[in-house]
Amino acid sequence: MIDLKFPDGATRQYPDDATGRDVAASISPSLAKRAALVALNGEQRDLDRPLGGSGDFKLIMRDDPEALETIRHDAAHVLAQAVQELFPGTQVTIGPAIEDGFYYDFHREEPFSTDDFSAIEKKMAEIVDRDEKLVRQVWDRDEAIKLFEAKGETFKAELIRDLPGTETITTYATGDWVDLCRGPHFPSTKFVGKAFKLTKLAGAYWRGDHRNPQLQRIYATAWASKEDLDAYLLRVEEAEKRDHRKLGRQMELFHMQEEGRGMVFWHPKGWILWRELESYLRRRLDAAGYQEIKTPQVMDRVFWEKSGHWEKYRPNMFVCETEEGEVLAVKPMSCPGHVQVFNVGQRSYRELPLRFAEYGSCHRYEPSGSLHGLMRVRAFTQDDGHIFCREDQITDEAKAFIDLLMTVYDDLGMALTELNFSTRPEVRAGDDATWDRAEAELLKAIEAAGVNWTLNEGDGAFYGPKLDFKVKDAIGRTWQCGTFQLDMVLPERLDALYIGEDGQKHRPVMLHRAILGSFERFLGILIENYAGAFPLWLAPTQVVVATIVSEADDYARSVQARFKAAGLRVETDLRNEKVGYKVREHSVGKVPVIAVVGKNEAEAGTVAIRRLGSQAQEVVSLDEAIRILTEEATPPDLRTA
Repeated sequence: MIDLKFPDGATRQYPDDATGRDVAASISPSLAKRAALVALNGEQRDLDRPLGGSGDFKLIMRDDPEALETIRHDAAHVLAQAVQELFPGTQVTIGPAIEDGFYYDFHREEPFSTDDFSAIEKKMAEIVDRDEKLVRQVWDRDEAIKLFEAKGETFKAELIRDLPGTETITTYATGDWVDLCRGPHFPSTKFVGKAFKLTKLAGAYWRGDHRNPQLQRIYATAWASKEDLDAYLLRVEEAEKRDHRKLGRQMELFHMQEEGRGMVFWHPKGWILWRELESYLRRRLDAAGYQEIKTPQVMDRVFWEKSGHWEKYRPNMFVCETEEGEVLAVKPMSCPGHVQVFNVGQRSYRELPLRFAEYGSCHRYEPSGSLHGLMRVRAFTQDDGHIFCREDQITDEAKAFIDLLMTVYDDLGMALTELNFSTRPEVRAGDDATWDRAEAELLKAIEAAGVNWTLNEGDGAFYGPKLDFKVKDAIGRTWQCGTFQLDMVLPERLDALYIGEDGQKHRPVMLHRAILGSFERFLGILIENYAGAFPLWLAPTQVVVATIVSEADDYARSVQARFKAAGLRVETDLRNEKVGYKVREHSVGKVPVIAVVGKNEAEAGTVAIRRLGSQAQEVVSLDEAIRILTEEATPPDLRTA
């Protein structure tokens, strides 16, 4: 007999060969019909598969959040089956569930077209309506290979050959259609539902290797209900409008090109945006007691070997060799350089905490296929910082950093929504005793800070536990930006020491921290969060003075001069065009304020202020316009209460 413990705490016994459906039927026959999956000790399993052991048991309904990944997993199978029914001779490869959907890679001589999507979706709906059972089968390895080779599925046969010898080979069949899969799956295709949509086509290589056959990837999404699908498609539509790559071109902020993969070419307006963000953050860090430093771009490999980065990050580092035989690496992060600054001279406990900050220009090799606008680049600048402190100062430093981070996000129009506490990874530096101390200290610090957090086991940095801070943007997407990492390993590896109150040498604790993460990525997030319509203090061009008639040109120039003298970033538009045309054009460029002037405004010494996104205008004196706009253009940290 097996013992099952239910979510309400009740415990029941069942025969050794009991399935999840048997358990559901023992509670209610209707429950057995509605159940989609079960979870035993947190692991999801097929409803009709014998449980095979005791433990915590839970029935999962199709509409439960835990079932969403299986909806997508099953939908991927249905997609593959539909494609092979419609296009005989197509080979299937892999089709995993991913964030917000799934994809499937196919090998076919003739290319797919998005024009095929309608027919494929129709066939998928037909397979769902058939309510075909998804039947799990266990195979001998050689027999499974023969099965797929007989079907002409050479990619599946290769996958089976490469599986570890201890792996159980399983397939799932719907009627005559069979796919290699570990599962779990729903009992039948009807559980998939029809809240799915094919979204795009892309190319891929078998197993991600460009030397292998090229495949065709069909992306799709699937949800528990049509309402969820419609909401997702609306979010996607909104996200496309906010795409930072599109807005970057439209607003003349930056561009990227093939000859500099993963590198950003910042245009004047984009660099203004960068500088304003950097200046704001520099003032905040100065006020928080940070000392800004600058460390070399290229350093000898010896530093990276001592720090442990060479072993872990070497494939992602740009390396060069001189004629003198030096092996140098372009820095992928600033940590070892900051330790070198700390190590110059003899440090005293009286100097601690010592807070270093650097706008560190870093380079990391990322495969070209993973590059994505500002969000995934090869050259980036981190708002890097390292705090060297005593163990008894960790809690205060963590609290101060969390307070600083939250106010920065608030100033930038982002809200902190999630804090993850990540513990030791499987592959790590340092002994267990060091990790025990580090994790205990960091846990004590976040509890003292009084913030809500969730545990993320095994996802710490290789040298220490960490906190990851996530923000939510205007359309509900979550982004991981800031980080705070407690490191007792690197100071030892790089021989960092200070003289304690007892006159003895001690190792400092090194706190790695960043608020934005990287300027490039954070600016991409900001562009999409604001849809390019930045608050006045961040906007590259804050005001355009636009004339109605050419007789107002001289007055427009004088208005521009007054605005500029007041510290505003201002341009004029004196073209012989209708003012409505000018307003529309500058609205496309997301200029927040248009100051319209004509003959009447010139005579009265006024301006007509039009705000981005509004048809209304406010006529005020030039002095009042300067007062209003300069007050609004003051960065948040410089405003008086």
